[in-house]
Amino acid sequence: MKKEIKKVVIGGTFEIIHKGHETLFKKAFSLGSVFIGLTSDAMVKKTKKIKTKGFTYRKKYLKNFIKKEFKVEPEIGKIENKFGPTLKRDFDFIVVSPETYKNAVLINKERRKINKKPIKIIKIKFVLGKNGKPLSSTGILKRNNKLNRKTC
Repeated sequence: MKKEIKKVVIGGTFEIIHKGHETLFKKAFSLGSVFIGLTSDAMVKKTKKIKTKGFTYRKKYLKNFIKKEFKVEPEIGKIENKFGPTLKRDFDFIVVSPETYKNAVLINKERRKINKKPIKIIKIKFVLGKNGKPLSSTGILKRNNKLNRKTC
């Protein structure tokens, strides 16, 4: 009997891929077939206080990273809000960080309203940087901008 492949969803901006993202990817790919929701430029503008290199660049960068590190062709789709495809498609797992856990809970709340079964939430731990704080692309970009301004 053939084992059913589980469907997994994750999401993010992925401007810079750091150790925290790698932990997220490892967990997600260990669970099954992964859909990666990549935030649109409009969503980044609304929700983040950072300037990104743009959706097309981030998608290519992410795709190349996943292929190199995990030896799979990732399914990457543009998301315009925190729900992405989770209200239309069915997934077995959603892998999140402590920072995005509340979004997963909200997704399941909305899924229940439309009579869809909840997605099992897998929360990974934060990966801490040298400063003892959780790694984040926003934090890394802000630090880099400060360093660049000081050296210019």
